[in-house]
Amino acid sequence: MTITAEDTTAATPNTSTGYAPHRVGGPRRWWDWVLAADPGLGQLQAGWRALVCMTTALAVGYWMAHVLDIPAMLGMMVGGMMGMMSSFVIAENTPLRLARASLWMAFPYSAALPAAAWLSSHRVLELCVLVVVLAFAFFLVRFGSLGLLTGMMTFNAFVVGAIVHIPLGECDKLFAVAVVTSVAVLAARLLLCYPMPREDLLRTQRAFLVEARRVADAAATALDPDADQATAVKKMGRALRRLNVTTVIIDGCLARPEVAADPEAAELLHQHLFDAELALQGIGQSVQQVTSRHVPVRLREAMVIGLVIARDTHLGRADALRPAAELIRQQAAAAPEGASAEESEVRALARRTGDLLDALADALARWLDLGRDASAVRAKVPFQPTVALERNRPSGAGPAAQRVSAAQADRGWRRAVPYLRAPLQAGIAAAIVCPIADALDGRRFYWGLIGVMITLFGTNTTHERLRKLGHRVVGTVAGAVIGLVLLHLIGPGHIHWTLLVIVVGLTLGSWGMQRQYAYWVTGLVAALVQLYGLTAPSGDMEWLLTERLLDNALGIVVATACAAVIFPVSTRKVARETQRGYLAALEHLIVQVAERWKDPEAPVRLRGAARGVDAALLQVQNVVRPLVRMPLGVGGRSGENKLALLGTATRHAHALAVAADIDIDLAPPLRARVERVTEVFATSLHALDRQVETGERGGTWVRVSPMIRELESVLRAPAGPRSDRLHTALRELAALDEVLATLAEHRGLTATALPGPSADDRPASPAPSAAREDRRTQQALRAWAAATPRDATPAKAATPQATAPRTETPQSTVAASRKSAEATSAGTATLSGTLRCPVHPDGCEAWITVVTDRGKRQALVRAAGGSYRISDLAPGGYTLIVSSPEHAPNARFLVVEDRPGRDLRQDITLEPAT
Repeated sequence: MTITAEDTTAATPNTSTGYAPHRVGGPRRWWDWVLAADPGLGQLQAGWRALVCMTTALAVGYWMAHVLDIPAMLGMMVGGMMGMMSSFVIAENTPLRLARASLWMAFPYSAALPAAAWLSSHRVLELCVLVVVLAFAFFLVRFGSLGLLTGMMTFNAFVVGAIVHIPLGECDKLFAVAVVTSVAVLAARLLLCYPMPREDLLRTQRAFLVEARRVADAAATALDPDADQATAVKKMGRALRRLNVTTVIIDGCLARPEVAADPEAAELLHQHLFDAELALQGIGQSVQQVTSRHVPVRLREAMVIGLVIARDTHLGRADALRPAAELIRQQAAAAPEGASAEESEVRALARRTGDLLDALADALARWLDLGRDASAVRAKVPFQPTVALERNRPSGAGPAAQRVSAAQADRGWRRAVPYLRAPLQAGIAAAIVCPIADALDGRRFYWGLIGVMITLFGTNTTHERLRKLGHRVVGTVAGAVIGLVLLHLIGPGHIHWTLLVIVVGLTLGSWGMQRQYAYWVTGLVAALVQLYGLTAPSGDMEWLLTERLLDNALGIVVATACAAVIFPVSTRKVARETQRGYLAALEHLIVQVAERWKDPEAPVRLRGAARGVDAALLQVQNVVRPLVRMPLGVGGRSGENKLALLGTATRHAHALAVAADIDIDLAPPLRARVERVTEVFATSLHALDRQVETGERGGTWVRVSPMIRELESVLRAPAGPRSDRLHTALRELAALDEVLATLAEHRGLTATALPGPSADDRPASPAPSAAREDRRTQQALRAWAAATPRDATPAKAATPQATAPRTETPQSTVAASRKSAEATSAGTATLSGTLRCPVHPDGCEAWITVVTDRGKRQALVRAAGGSYRISDLAPGGYTLIVSSPEHAPNARFLVVEDRPGRDLRQDITLEPAT
């Protein structure tokens, strides 16, 4: 049989002008695992940026030192500081902002150097100034990226002045070094690290497709009768979680004005990716339920073939998913007479899988319909940001901590607390650490100050600070081991090799910094060991590194203690605030649904509201994650149970957002019921929010699911796409209510049911006017359900004959081959052949997946040079699925007869993509 999409030329737009160019879609590539682990390549870009900046800065600093006749170490120190701060602190994504920040950093640094040089001979005053400068740096963070850069460069200048004796007369020359180096680093970044936010967005979209293929692959593996289904289901769950995080990152990238200049096109992209993710989530859930039941052999085979085609289909050939979906639906509909209830349920799940593959094809096809700069179809409302990113990842506890801090500064002098909290914490911690570290080793007291600085930057809770301490210890030990080994291999006096190790260490540390803080510390310490080796005796190196670790730990512990005492923002309050933020996001979604149904022209964004629920859930997970995971029976599982309930609620919120996005015009009584349901739902959310905020027992959660079921029974209308979506929306709303009612009961609220209309409210016989109104309502419902909405799903393939696979082998032969396979003969056969098409007369490149008639994937072979070879085929029936980026998907049925040692040949002609 050959599976092709009907009229794919007309159905698939040209990807060269679409939102998803060829390099976003296409076949599997060897670097896909990098994109999946690093959506947008933010980590890789950080490493490359560090390599470019540090190499340029050290080279220019060394050259400027010779030009100006100053010590080479001074020139490289100033130049290296410009390069390091440019790569670590400046992450602007437009050339203008990048130039502004790069050229500015030399001025506060150079302005502070003379003061630092003068203070080097006044020890006590120098320590006091360092404390004030560190506190001032935290104060300047409130003024944006330039404020942060100014504070960091000023603090670094005073630290350098405390480390190295800088002649006051050389400061003007060092200013020239700083300016020239910053200009050179800017030129290097514009040449080799040019900011391309649009390209970064495309990479995140490619990461989305990689994770989507992982979901399909894991789902096909889970259906394998001989596979470890539990492992495959876990793998699929991990892929679905990564898919969700990647989609959230895409939404965060769309919030940047440099990425999506057209807000309407950005909104459409957001909607289509949301729908694609929802379809993949549904496929994963359906397959997970199927794996726990007995699946008929033919149905299992059809599902595996469909999922393999979904995994290997080129994005530009998204319509090729429709034949695979139709194949699954055909097999699901072929139920024998007297089928058991379990088999009927399995076939219903298979039909749902086929429908979701169709929905996935629709979402991807609409995505391709978008132009690169504009769209022919405008969104009803422009895109509005709902996701905040930190270092190209969804934000953690930061937004919740800011809300808690703002709530504590309600009136009077406390209004200044948000501005003074971090400076006071840093200043007092530095004032405590400085004398202790100076008493331990006056030459390296600044290590304690660095511990204070790294603790308070980028952390919001005590758990995060203690976790950072653990990463610091682990990274320091690992970096010390690596650095000492490299130092002994290089030996003293090899300055160029030493510089190479320093640059590589900082580069690898920058690459891993956004993933785990310990990776950055490992690279940093490995680089610093080489620097210490130039001045410290080799025998003292172990104690030097131990002292550095102790001073850092001292600064971290003191800063953590100060943050917990001075205007504290407790972890418990932040955790509560994240949960309140989640409930607020759910309430916003419910209110948007009510507004959408009340006024079809209302500017609402249901998918955007559901994405806000996603972002809120990620913040809850980030804060609730324990510092140390306790064993079973010690710490309990309340946190995990709560996260599981919130995850289930989020899935229902996704389905509700898509199903409820329809135009309806209900009669006034029905509209009043819908408004009553949403009003009571919001009231219950407020009661749960009050319990989370105060922790007090009591309150009531009023279940609206009984009233929703009654509302469903009233909506009697013929089947249609809009009617189906309305009923789906009501069911998802009821399911969301049940999940949150369970959560409310766990929190101590009392769950009651919302009563329906009482008998007194319903007249025994309706008045003539009411009867006429009811008839008009039912007529309007029938017309509405039969109509095609403007946002309904595009029509599927017209007939099964037009889209279903065409079988080239008679069914009798297939049945005979299956019986022959069950007989298990010892002989095997080898299949070989060629792949040809009119466009590639010398042969085509493709992947061939072999699926047995039991639904087991037996082999994955790459066809190189237009030929392929598959060995060890036992007698039986097989499906060969040919996947290629330049051809339509192709699947063929093959019969291997019980003739040992016989070689088979089958040449395949592929249909070229147009």
